[in-house]
Amino acid sequence: MKNAINFKRGSVELMVLYLLSQKDYYGYELSVTLKDVSEGVLDIPVGSLYPALYKLIDAGYISDCQKKAGKRKIRVYYHLEEAGANRLKLLIADYRETSEAINKVLNYKPEPD
Repeated sequence: MKNAINFKRGSVELMVLYLLSQKDYYGYELSVTLKDVSEGVLDIPVGSLYPALYKLIDAGYISDCQKKAGKRKIRVYYHLEEAGANRLKLLIADYRETSEAINKVLNYKPEPD
């Protein structure tokens, strides 16, 4: 199961950038969306998601903006920047190439001797 966890962690950047290409999200909303869309398979706690978001901000792929939600609550929304959109294209291409290669290996049947 540890390999599955590492694989999921490596996919977080791809999934977050993809979701942010659709609309701006705040952290908890991203976590819930990932869980809902994956039908519970990808349950990434908000506490684990924020370090990934901070790394994406530091890399210039996303930006953050505070918005008022209600009378007193402030939410931090994340927005995909142009550099993030370019990074997303590269990650999607890499994902598809890797996924295709893995499928080829999993469908491989050696010739009988």
